[in-house]
Amino acid sequence: MSDNASQPFDSHSYNTMELLRFTTAGSVDDGKSTLIGRLLYDSKSIFEDQLEAVQRTSERRGEEQINLALLTDGLRAEREQGITIDVAYRYFATPKRKFIIADTPGHIQYTRNMVTGASTANLAIILIDARQGIVDQTKRHALIASLLGIPHIAVCINKMDLVDWSEEKYQEIKNDFKYFAQKLDVKDVHFIPISALLGDNVVNKSNHMNWYEGTTLLYLLENIHIGNDYNLVDARFPIQLVIRPYSDEFHDYRAYAGRVAGGILRKGEKVVALPSGFTSTIAKIELDGKELEFAQPPMSCSILLTDDIDISRGDMLARENNTPKQSQDIEAMICWMGEKPLITTNKYALKHTTKDVKCVVKEVKYKMDINSLSRLPDELELKMNDIGRITLRTTSPLLYDSYRRNRITGSFILIDESTNVTVGAGMILEN
Repeated sequence: MSDNASQPFDSHSYNTMELLRFTTAGSVDDGKSTLIGRLLYDSKSIFEDQLEAVQRTSERRGEEQINLALLTDGLRAEREQGITIDVAYRYFATPKRKFIIADTPGHIQYTRNMVTGASTANLAIILIDARQGIVDQTKRHALIASLLGIPHIAVCINKMDLVDWSEEKYQEIKNDFKYFAQKLDVKDVHFIPISALLGDNVVNKSNHMNWYEGTTLLYLLENIHIGNDYNLVDARFPIQLVIRPYSDEFHDYRAYAGRVAGGILRKGEKVVALPSGFTSTIAKIELDGKELEFAQPPMSCSILLTDDIDISRGDMLARENNTPKQSQDIEAMICWMGEKPLITTNKYALKHTTKDVKCVVKEVKYKMDINSLSRLPDELELKMNDIGRITLRTTSPLLYDSYRRNRITGSFILIDESTNVTVGAGMILEN
């Protein structure tokens, strides 16, 4: 790692609490929604009116105790059926961190929902029923988490109360998952035995499993290090907006606003504007009217240069000796979300960082078996919830990195221009 990455940005220096995004996945009835409800309830992150509404619903359904799962089931259809059928986002905070939870459905027909919820996650919670152990859904969710490059995985072995808090059962499932995970590209895996229904090891330490010496789930979420989840080596600053006030007070003011997608950008550092290739030096970095010495992901800020260069939305600032790839021909894995199958002759709108272009999918190379991630080269039609490898050609070059190197500059979405509906989420591969 370069010297520029040796001094990570302190988020507290601009009055922002660190944000952790995490997603939940598991088989139906493994207790995902109950776990999230317990997390919100025990951390005192729900309003009284929400709690009262859930109590009324639980009583109406004849349940003996409050059903915490209903806290995350935001749709009426979900409440009536007792299942989660969409991505339910919830926000809460503790004194240490802010959190965004994506509660995603476990059914295979909702693969696109899991991809949506997991695409920006720092961590994935994979729930396993202690009675069932690892099942096909467990493997599928772990494989998708690996494919999406989620940096951290917390394997929560739930319903320990139904296996008499057995240490042997916990160790058996833990060893089985470790053996399976050897095939995956996952580097940071944590195991926690829990009872979401009773609250053991979710927010509060369990009194039933003294043999477990690890942390609770909330402690892990509050303290896991996510500073290195972003690429701090390759400087990438996609331009979202050119700021020109045209006022007497700011007569010659020209700033470029955007979100840092990679690397650490410093005042006084030389940068190159792409695709033009013109170079300049960073004169100022501004955030909320204050000057900063440097900026890093995931900060949004404004950058002023010493030279007037023709830069517009969709362009990118980088370092001269470390630039992204530029090409109109892209190889990618794609999760198809459209109700109509992907058609290779169709034109689609493509959104990549801040750039909007049109494209044509030239070829579907293969479809993936969602359960094993093996290739199916003879099945080339991608329908809703399918994942496959494609090649596409854009009307103008993209400035990109591989998804494995940078999840921000390595991802894109495809949009059906006739309906303006997002029909595909792509992850760019190494060429």
